[in-house]
Amino acid sequence: MKDLMYLVKRNIKVYFNDKGLFLTSLITPLILLVLYTTFLKGVFKESYTAILPESLNISEGIINGLVSGQLMSSLLAVCCVTVAFSSNFIMVKDKINGVTKDLNVSPVKKYKIILSYFIASFVATIIVNISALIICLVYTYYNGWHYSLTDIMYLTLDVSLLTLFGCILSSVINSNLKSEGHVTAVSAMVSSIYGFLCGAYMPISSFGVGLQKFLSFLPGTYATSLIRNHSLVPILNKMNNVDPLIINGIKKSVDCTIEFNGNVVSILNMYLVLIASILVLLVVYVFINKKKRL
Repeated sequence: MKDLMYLVKRNIKVYFNDKGLFLTSLITPLILLVLYTTFLKGVFKESYTAILPESLNISEGIINGLVSGQLMSSLLAVCCVTVAFSSNFIMVKDKINGVTKDLNVSPVKKYKIILSYFIASFVATIIVNISALIICLVYTYYNGWHYSLTDIMYLTLDVSLLTLFGCILSSVINSNLKSEGHVTAVSAMVSSIYGFLCGAYMPISSFGVGLQKFLSFLPGTYATSLIRNHSLVPILNKMNNVDPLIINGIKKSVDCTIEFNGNVVSILNMYLVLIASILVLLVVYVFINKKKRL
């Protein structure tokens, strides 16, 4: 256990000592928040005002809260995974610098070395992502605050689970990479594609039926929906004077409601899908590293 803890501390220290890597990971959520606010805030606001009749006299605070909640959920859904690929770069960097060769001939058991990279990646990533969550909550506070302590706890749980998913996914992929070029290419691909596949950039409900069915098999879809639910539903629940059919329509349009084979997926089942995906990826990670040299 001491060997494992030492390796974890060493990997975390290397990550935070690499100012470029750490600052890139930390700045990414801020850049996304600025971009979302600049380019998407108006679009989201227009979409809500178009759905809600003017006769209902919905307060500006509610509308701003919905917009802020959607911006927050989009940002967190992307960062929890993309930041994980940056923090997991230490594994590949050690291969490039020959550190893993020294570890291979050391008395430390292989599973501890592999596990240390994963744990260190999760610790580093969760620090960045919780910081991003706090920044988003501060942003929503100044644009329309509608959350309780329970809502914040659920958001923290969602961020933690999605971060865990992102770390194990990046560990599985990065374990087969051997150069900085490979890591850069994979990180760029994940950053550009994942946001669309998980419904963070565009709601899945706006896609075609065939693509919606395909995306319903991906765990990222349900992770995004969880964050959407805990970002938007608390605000929607305060709109007592709005027809429930309109509320349900909004939930479906922003992916709070997800269907699989025509059946609505419950919040509990979304959590089960995400946890099951983490466990499956963990088994895959152990299997691909069992006989392979580091």
